[in-house]
Amino acid sequence: MHQYLFFIGDFPIRAYGVMLALAIISGASVAYFLLKKDGRGWHEHIIDFSITVAIAGLIGARLWDVFFFDWHYYSNHLLEIPYVWQGGMAIQGGVVFGTLAGFWFVKKYNIDAWAFADVFAPALILAQSVGRMANLFNGDAFGHPTGSNFGILYPESTLAYRTYGNQPLWPAEIWEGQIDILIFVALLLFSSFKHAKGQVFVLYAILYSAARFFLEFLRGDYVNLTIGLKSAQMTSLIVMIVGVCVFIYFGYLDKKQQALTEANKAAIESPTKQKKRK
Repeated sequence: MHQYLFFIGDFPIRAYGVMLALAIISGASVAYFLLKKDGRGWHEHIIDFSITVAIAGLIGARLWDVFFFDWHYYSNHLLEIPYVWQGGMAIQGGVVFGTLAGFWFVKKYNIDAWAFADVFAPALILAQSVGRMANLFNGDAFGHPTGSNFGILYPESTLAYRTYGNQPLWPAEIWEGQIDILIFVALLLFSSFKHAKGQVFVLYAILYSAARFFLEFLRGDYVNLTIGLKSAQMTSLIVMIVGVCVFIYFGYLDKKQQALTEANKAAIESPTKQKKRK
């Protein structure tokens, strides 16, 4: 595990930054493939879209961590807020800010937001998986001590080591990255079957939030509790509940639209059949 890959003069090339860049490139590449295969021409916007969402996501991830998880520290160290290489990027903030930026982008170019989100969702969770590799190299988003010989031992230069010392920690970020791959597969599989518009993206939100809720029991990079749960767990719980409701609602709207379409089709065909009988 190396935080610094090499130096250009005195300037360090950090594994964290390289992996974040690869996460964006990976997500954009998969999105380009899926959108081109979709055949509606939206793949032409993917570079600008990815840059817009990536910038908003990085800002959102940092601010979410600062204000929801570590404000007790950063309130006294305001100048360190931009120091993302120290660790501290909350993926939930990245998803929220990135989604808002993405919604603004598709509206600007008159793209169907929910249809676009459905195609883009698998690419997003894949990018998150690669992003967790960045956390591993940087020694953040780590777990708490396992209390046994099992676990990850982080280098002395990492936040994980400064927090827990030479103790084996749960591989929380590794397991999250692996679960993200499984969600990626699940979304591709679900999208291959008939579904209502918007359900793929909502399913992404539900599955990731469920995974994050349970993985938070292993995380040790912050311990702030709200009603017995961590902030990320509260957010995940809310997203899961709202997501399930929206998923069902989209399915209801789709069936209602199909019934209306069939009724209109029957109404159009009925006079034609009566004329033929005459």
